Amino acid sequence: MHYQPPLADNRFLLLEVLDAPGQLRPACGDERTDPELLGQVLEEAARFVGGVVAPLRATGDAPGCRFEAGRVETPPGFRQAYRSFWQAGWPALSCAPEDGGQGLPWVVEGVLYEWLSAANHGWTMAPGLLHGAYECLRHHGSDALKAQYLPKIASGEWLATMCLTEPHAGSDLGLARTRGTPQADGSVRVSGTKIFISGGEHDLSDNIVHLVLGRLPDAPAGPKGLSLFLVPKLLPDGECNAAHCERIEEKMGLHGSPTCVMRFDEATGWLVGEAHRGLAAMFVMMNAARLHVALQGVGLLDAALQLARGYAAERRQMRVPGPRDASQPADAIAGHPAVRRILETQQAWVDAGRVLAYQTGIELDLARSHPDPTRREAAQQWCSLLTPVLKSAFTEQGFHGASDCLQVFGGHGYVREWGIEQIVRDARVAMIYEGTNEIQAIDLLVRKVLPDGGASLGAVLDRLAGDLDAARDAPLLASVQRLRAATTAVTERARSDPEHAYWVAGDFLRATALVLMGWAWSRVARHGAAAQPRWRLPAEAFGRWILPELSMRLSMLDDRTA
Repeated sequence: MHYQPPLADNRFLLLEVLDAPGQLRPACGDERTDPELLGQVLEEAARFVGGVVAPLRATGDAPGCRFEAGRVETPPGFRQAYRSFWQAGWPALSCAPEDGGQGLPWVVEGVLYEWLSAANHGWTMAPGLLHGAYECLRHHGSDALKAQYLPKIASGEWLATMCLTEPHAGSDLGLARTRGTPQADGSVRVSGTKIFISGGEHDLSDNIVHLVLGRLPDAPAGPKGLSLFLVPKLLPDGECNAAHCERIEEKMGLHGSPTCVMRFDEATGWLVGEAHRGLAAMFVMMNAARLHVALQGVGLLDAALQLARGYAAERRQMRVPGPRDASQPADAIAGHPAVRRILETQQAWVDAGRVLAYQTGIELDLARSHPDPTRREAAQQWCSLLTPVLKSAFTEQGFHGASDCLQVFGGHGYVREWGIEQIVRDARVAMIYEGTNEIQAIDLLVRKVLPDGGASLGAVLDRLAGDLDAARDAPLLASVQRLRAATTAVTERARSDPEHAYWVAGDFLRATALVLMGWAWSRVARHGAAAQPRWRLPAEAFGRWILPELSMRLSMLDDRTA
């Protein structure tokens, strides 16, 4: 069974629950937020994802990518599908019209990439960094670089990479040894080795634009000495650059995506942005990439859930007493309470993840273009705090929830025939790349909450509380207050114990995610969805099987603060 984007669900959450057009109109204008236009774009995107990309998931996983003599051949059908993708204009959805884009809100692109990841995670790795590379170059590139590269990155005709990690330096980018030597003509000769480079070499596009972190000769030590270089596979005159793929990794999952070891041997490149300010330029890519990765977790969980629901409706075993869906056979395992609990719990995560990620996508556009500076500041505050939460919480659930969905299949889930084991394998990497989930937790608590004593998080919690109904949402309001109290306690303890916050960062992030999910489900409930089984059942699952974890996480924080 191929993945099919749940268009009705996505449209309901985006256009009705969140009223994305109304929220975005002050920043993006009437034309680009017209509900009918957005609905038509999503409808066409769903058709392309379900009909072109999804059928390649299993067929691309088995053969994987083939490496020979420095060249990479992607699985059958991948190149043709990607050509159709960029020629149809999908990579340019949210790019500026002056760069050949359509200028639509970022959140529309977010929905597209959620679906693409669910349909075929390996294939989607190729275009996944395009928008981040586009934003990086648009904001920090010279006029000459933008003229040469921006239109083809915006269109997707040329793909891009993000070259950070080195064999001896993973998350600690300050240890990078790649060097850039300035030349008289204004170019830079780049030398060094980068690992774990998704799409470092492939046959999907004629050119690949590498964005490489390295050091200039006068660079200070540490992360403040890093610069960013644009190093293309093909130079402007059509000659091959000295950027070589040494091998591709044999991986647990993502077999359809080549993960490359890249060697730059005095490769020709150009400085992007200011010298020694490479991380500032690169983090334009990183933040966009992290929200995409959060949506990968949501999409992959939805893909696993679709498979599990389909199997559970057809698999007949023991009859169970009690009410059941009259459309299903009496002995279908979909009626068993143990199976229902798994399915509705994962649905609760998927739906809440969409609400939170889509709202964060809306805030990205508001932070950039809203005419009111106070609203821009609030939007930036929301994005800064929620991005690490969403990346960590929903990639973790993407993997563990997919594993729970595999459980529905029993022994059949452990063999390749049913496709669920591929999703479990593919989902695992999202907890690692674009900053491990442990780093996300540290980023949230140590770098964003503690420095201002929890004031920024308190402002976000004020927004949540102000959006809740005192009578209907009393338990959620109590949860908000409990998180406030925990934030105060952790902040006070950190003043006397510098190590403390690192111990509890993961629990703090998880508690924050649960409170946010409560707000998301409150938004769904107020739109009359509680009367429909499609929304009522996962809402009940959230209250019964997910939210109680908040007490456990807060208890852990209390233990550490005692």
